[in-house]
Amino acid sequence: MTSRQNNFHNLLVGLVLTSAATTAAFAPHHHFGLTRGSNQVRMATGGAINIKAIGVGSAAPKTILTNNDLESVVETTDEWISSRTGISQRRVLVLNEDSSPQRLATLSSAAASHALDMSGLSPADIDLIIMCTSSPDDLFGDATTVQAALGCKNAVAFDLTAACSGFLFGCVTAGQFLSSTGGNLKNAIVIGGDALTRWVDWDDRNSCILFGDGAGAMVVSKCDGNDPSSPIGLLGYSMHSNGESQGDLMCGYLGSARSIATKNEPTQLSSGSYSPITMNGKKVYQFATREVPIVIEEALAAANMDIEQVDWLLLHQANIRIMETVAKRLGLPMEKVITNLKSYGNTSAASIPLALDEAVRSGLVKKGDVIACAGFGAGLSWGAAILRWGGDAIE
Repeated sequence: MTSRQNNFHNLLVGLVLTSAATTAAFAPHHHFGLTRGSNQVRMATGGAINIKAIGVGSAAPKTILTNNDLESVVETTDEWISSRTGISQRRVLVLNEDSSPQRLATLSSAAASHALDMSGLSPADIDLIIMCTSSPDDLFGDATTVQAALGCKNAVAFDLTAACSGFLFGCVTAGQFLSSTGGNLKNAIVIGGDALTRWVDWDDRNSCILFGDGAGAMVVSKCDGNDPSSPIGLLGYSMHSNGESQGDLMCGYLGSARSIATKNEPTQLSSGSYSPITMNGKKVYQFATREVPIVIEEALAAANMDIEQVDWLLLHQANIRIMETVAKRLGLPMEKVITNLKSYGNTSAASIPLALDEAVRSGLVKKGDVIACAGFGAGLSWGAAILRWGGDAIE
């Protein structure tokens, strides 16, 4: 085993990778506890992690489906959709001219490439790639596909599944790797990408109007917390999971009967497939508006900060009404809320980095700005991280 492989081996021992129902985090930066009285759920929270965010990028399909387009698909109207969700259009992966499907991994690679360009690093500088997705092209994961496309030959790459919370869970996971005592990893790319339009019921007007496809990525680097010229970029975090409410938002295994002619009598197997996304919209809305303000306050407390020190609020782009309610409960004006929901819909794990990329490139978010981010969704899972943007100004 080479010294590099040995370092990776040591880092992987004790690593808890997440699914949508389990929270990913490590010692020593967090502690676990039970909260919320009778509604007890597992929590991982912690303070500053010595990493900084230095590059961000995004990519979305070219094909646009507007609300007006959907009026001929299901019984709905542009006014009905936009007034209830804040969505006007969404981007979707479609079939190519040769009938082959457009790939999520292609979007993810493009997003990561844009982030890498902004960071000023080369592919050889990247030590770790985390692909946060619930809808990979390859059931075994897309991270290594992205690794190969970028030419990051020195990087270990793996997928992480935590639905719409995935990107934030991935950032914390990357931070734990980079700041691990004795580790030699310096730079990571965290990608959030999903293609949930593949998994919606296009006959269900309550769900098919919500989702779009896309990818976003962020480059994070190890930093010295004692160096004023390179301030810490992940100031605090908190993450939760509650599998008891999994049925409120899920895309469950379906399968179909497959009989194989084994000796004596056939064996009945199941050939793989999944049902469309199912969601209890009322319960998910109540969950998000109740828990997201709390988890942001937890992350702020872990960072020894208060809401007045936050420059921007960046939530998972699910529904404008959720954003309005959360902002109000936190005492923040909507002018401080970053959103591009209107143009992309709910892109799941992609939504936070996709919106952040647009905000940085437009000059809205500047170096040193503090951003309170929160993701929430299937699992149920939810989490928040307080980020300080560390990238240089875009010329």
